[in-house]
Amino acid sequence: MTANKPMGGVDSKAALRRELRGRLALMTEAAREDGARELRERIGSSREWSCACVVLMFAPRFDEPDLMPLVRMRLEAGGEVGFLRYDPGDGTYSPRRVRDLDLDLEVGHFGIREPRLGCEALEWNQLDLVLVPGLGFDRMGGRIGRGKGFFDRLLTLVRGVKCGVAFEEQVCELIPVEAHDVRMDSLVTPQGWVRFVADELRGARSG
Repeated sequence: MTANKPMGGVDSKAALRRELRGRLALMTEAAREDGARELRERIGSSREWSCACVVLMFAPRFDEPDLMPLVRMRLEAGGEVGFLRYDPGDGTYSPRRVRDLDLDLEVGHFGIREPRLGCEALEWNQLDLVLVPGLGFDRMGGRIGRGKGFFDRLLTLVRGVKCGVAFEEQVCELIPVEAHDVRMDSLVTPQGWVRFVADELRGARSG
């Protein structure tokens, strides 16, 4: 199956997740590195990135785009960055400010790097841009995650721009969306940006 082949006929999220995991498993390391480099360049040169005061990033799993070099550049330039920290006590995430990637991140509950406990807490309304990972996205703002629902619960709290980040292999014709699913404002892939929200609304959300 090619990267952009529609997902027609897939009528369950479980089947769609299996299909997307299969696509990601077929990607070579070189393809991931090339795609991640293109994504970093597109994000770093975007108006969303330059206009945001605080950006919420994600530490990648092995099959997700690695944006950490872009984070390092932003921190070195004096920009503000946050990551999510998991609280096993209540099973929720909260945003924390990260000032130094080497000192402020540790391997967390799910084996993913996250801020240390002592990192400063951020309020959800401080986040101007949230870069969102996922298993798959469509070009109408739909997103499918890995099945735990963490991001959908968190994204309801965000006023800033919610931007999905994906390889082309993760883009589907249509994601089945339920009432609790949160749509993205934008999607960025190695081939470009798709923006779903008018500029005036985007500004109001991030202002």
